[in-house]
Amino acid sequence: MPETTPVYSIPLKYRKMENLHIVFWLLKDIGWCLIWKPLGIAMIFPTLIIAIVIAYRTRQFMSELCHNLAIAVWITANSYWMISEFLHFDAEIVTGWITYKHLALIPFLTGVLILGYYYLWHKPRHPEETETM
Repeated sequence: MPETTPVYSIPLKYRKMENLHIVFWLLKDIGWCLIWKPLGIAMIFPTLIIAIVIAYRTRQFMSELCHNLAIAVWITANSYWMISEFLHFDAEIVTGWITYKHLALIPFLTGVLILGYYYLWHKPRHPEETETM
């Protein structure tokens, strides 16, 4: 008897957009690594916009939505961190021992909370849901 496991298929136009997203993300990080401020900052926008579009387009699958939202906040954190280094305020003190670079933890931890919600709360309560992992 053939297996009837549901299959999640990514439309080709979405896959092409995801692949382009990776190119933008790499260019952003290359700009950061080489301290090419115009490239790094310019690539924030297409990288983040495509991440949000991908999350929106996959919203019908909770697994995909949560992972893609986590990616979007990761890019946000990463971009903020890059800008704080480019503009030399990363090491300045906000309060106590907390620097402006530490503020990147807010979106990083938001991503962890989104994935924690999915794995610890949603997934155990919806075992029948199609998962795309």
